[in-house]
Amino acid sequence: MTTADPNDYHRFLENIPFSTFNEMQLRFFRKAASCDGLMLLAPTGTGKTFAYLLPLVQQLQKMDTADRALVVVPSRELALQIEQVFKSLRTGISSCTCYGGHDMKMETNRLKENPGLVLGTPGRLSDHVLNGNLKPGDFSLIVLDEFDKSLQLGFHAQLNALFEQLNRDCRFFLTSATPLTSLPDLLPHREWETLDFLTDTASPGLDLKLVRTSSVEKATTLFSLLTFLSPDSTLVFCNHRDAVNRISQLLTENNFEHALLHGGMEQIEREKNLIRFRNTSRLVLIATDLASRGLDIPEIKQVVHYQLPASEQAYIHRNGRTARMNASGTGYLVLAHDEQLPEYLNRDLPEYDIPKNFSLPEPSSMECLYISGGKKDKISKGDVLGFLTKTGGLTGHEIGLISILETATYVAVPRQKVSALLKKTTEKKLKRIKVKLAVAN
Repeated sequence: MTTADPNDYHRFLENIPFSTFNEMQLRFFRKAASCDGLMLLAPTGTGKTFAYLLPLVQQLQKMDTADRALVVVPSRELALQIEQVFKSLRTGISSCTCYGGHDMKMETNRLKENPGLVLGTPGRLSDHVLNGNLKPGDFSLIVLDEFDKSLQLGFHAQLNALFEQLNRDCRFFLTSATPLTSLPDLLPHREWETLDFLTDTASPGLDLKLVRTSSVEKATTLFSLLTFLSPDSTLVFCNHRDAVNRISQLLTENNFEHALLHGGMEQIEREKNLIRFRNTSRLVLIATDLASRGLDIPEIKQVVHYQLPASEQAYIHRNGRTARMNASGTGYLVLAHDEQLPEYLNRDLPEYDIPKNFSLPEPSSMECLYISGGKKDKISKGDVLGFLTKTGGLTGHEIGLISILETATYVAVPRQKVSALLKKTTEKKLKRIKVKLAVAN
């Protein structure tokens, strides 16, 4: 193998959300073509997905190869995110995404077509292996993304089911946002080339502030803080889903629009809430640590720790949602007087007093619309854009993020134009099928 020239990847820049590659990505590109086992250790939010996807695409697009790639990720949300990133590259390479809660038969039929890229969660991928739908030996490149998280979640048996049948000549890319002192025996490689970018434990652009309150007033203090911070995008972290639900109820009772995310929610509800936050129709997301790893949520201005995690690594991952890619951001720690800072924060932090004069913020200027058609109907983002401009009367720059799921599509549009848009599109056809539009509930 020859070492790749980073200039080979410049052709992808027109389809990705930044104008140049960072040092971590450039160093990964240089090593990718010459290593059979390459491990990338880098903080959340530094662009690891693009670092491994571009060499993967480069390999699959070679004229003299029939190579296929398998990407294994710990969560459904991350699988769906990588699928969107991969499709945004417009490579022409076929793909199949496999995860729990998705139509098993649809995945099975797609796998029969031998797509160039298969990505999914350990549980669903191992199910396909056991059912004979997926043959790990057919893949020449394996990517283990957020591998530490897969181990933490206890996917050893499922991963072993995949690795038992691997082609021993296959190449491995492995990524992690935490140090890996040892690797499990289930991995076929014993020697790894490692690129370690975990030397800095804090985001250089992150400004930390401490908000003191009483235990009784902690929730209302958070409400006051969020009211003052709005309309900037804010991610609030709790340790438990019960706390997420309690805060969500308080915000709902005070007519404060927000989204929420935790593992006890149905998958479609998790997806919809993430979509609302990504497309800025909701500017506040209340979440457990499910939102701290791997999810592509750009432009977050503030992270609020309503409850601090037990481990320093979890704390670092949370803060990695803001001050990403050398940007700046602010982290707020809401601490009751009877609570102690954990040992990993055993240092003086400036205290922040919430201003007294604030009022309930206006909702986001964008609203999220539901369209009753999706991937099953072969609807594309171009189809949605054309429908909303030609039939709905919007201009292209008024239309925000378009998210196409299997049976539904969600799109952000100006809130003030929703009523007129719904009237214009009633009983109209999108790509020859009659669709229903409504405000996403």
